Amino acid sequence: MDILRFITAGSVDDGKSTLIGRLLYDSKSILQDQLEVLEKHSKNKNEDGVDLALLTDGLRAEREQGITIDVAYRYFSTPKRKFIIADAPGHVQYTRNMITGASNSDLMIILIDARKGVIEQTRRHSIIASLLKLKKVVVAINKMDMVDYSQEVYESIQDDYSKIAENLGLNNVSYFPISALKGDNIVSLSSKTDWYEGSSLLEYLENVELNEESDNGNRFQVQYVIRPQTEELHDYRGYAGKIVSGQFQKGDKIFILPAGLTTQISKIEINGVEADEAFEGQPVVLHISDDLDISRGDFFTTTEQLPHVEKDVEVLLCWLDQKSLQPGNKYLLQHHSRLLKAVVKEVDYKINVNTLAHEKAEGDIRLNEIVKVTLRTAQPLVFDSFINNKRTGSAILVDETSNSTVAACIIQ
Repeated sequence: MDILRFITAGSVDDGKSTLIGRLLYDSKSILQDQLEVLEKHSKNKNEDGVDLALLTDGLRAEREQGITIDVAYRYFSTPKRKFIIADAPGHVQYTRNMITGASNSDLMIILIDARKGVIEQTRRHSIIASLLKLKKVVVAINKMDMVDYSQEVYESIQDDYSKIAENLGLNNVSYFPISALKGDNIVSLSSKTDWYEGSSLLEYLENVELNEESDNGNRFQVQYVIRPQTEELHDYRGYAGKIVSGQFQKGDKIFILPAGLTTQISKIEINGVEADEAFEGQPVVLHISDDLDISRGDFFTTTEQLPHVEKDVEVLLCWLDQKSLQPGNKYLLQHHSRLLKAVVKEVDYKINVNTLAHEKAEGDIRLNEIVKVTLRTAQPLVFDSFINNKRTGSAILVDETSNSTVAACIIQ
């Protein structure tokens, strides 16, 4: 059974948490003890006597204010598919949380309040979907019960959003008229929108084809070098890690990067058992036929579709720190298992998240701003562009002194 990862986005009080609660509630994914807690703490109860938003608003501050502050992850499944949902905050100052949640998602659900229509946050989240190259976007026009399930209101918002989608190059957008509070068109179709000819939201999520092409190239990154040095395993040397993308087979000729060495895979172990091949996502131990100097963070790739190996790297940064970014600042670049020293060589431009326009980056770069910068790393970085391979095309910047994450990186 495959897994669909999706994120909900929208402005404050658009009903993101309630929508997720409705999906969990109506798909019978809530345990009885959870229901009892819900009923006890619910203030804004629906006809079932519970406040569905409380299923995702887990922090006390969130419950007290009725808002979402951090990205909350929830899991549920139906007979057709498993789901991982990221509930992102709606406030402008939490845009950074939105980007980190969306970077791991296959699809974005953008909620629009039927009473308000397309607003600034709608555009901002659509731009994030465009920047992160999300292939599918769902526009859920919520609170239809508060506009008397008006077809005219629904079609007007659909027309407005289609212009934004066209401008941003979002080519695969689906629209749903829903009421998260009442449950209309979420798990089953509603008689109150008899003019709507599409499917329910859950039916769409169960059947949507992601058409995900194989990532660009075969990639394995070393996480740990296994060298027991015991009598029983005197000559044992294995390289443990996860297949980042693609697949590897016993006998494959490979490059070791960034050193540029060539060798051959002599053995593949999965859970301590020898195998002929290993696929994307599997944790494995690879053995090679030559005695080479290989360390944590090195990449194994097959001879076709080689990644880039460079010291100067162009990235889009979403700045996550209260302390501002300045050209010349030094950081640590964490690229999966590899940790490199890096300096911000120059800031090329700032992206206006309301218009997608490139603006001159004057002064410091502040929290939540998105900028294109050039990084210079101390050693060569092995990477693919984010559009070709999300896993090897993403990284984070870490402050050397505080060890806190200061930026999310989309490698260009």
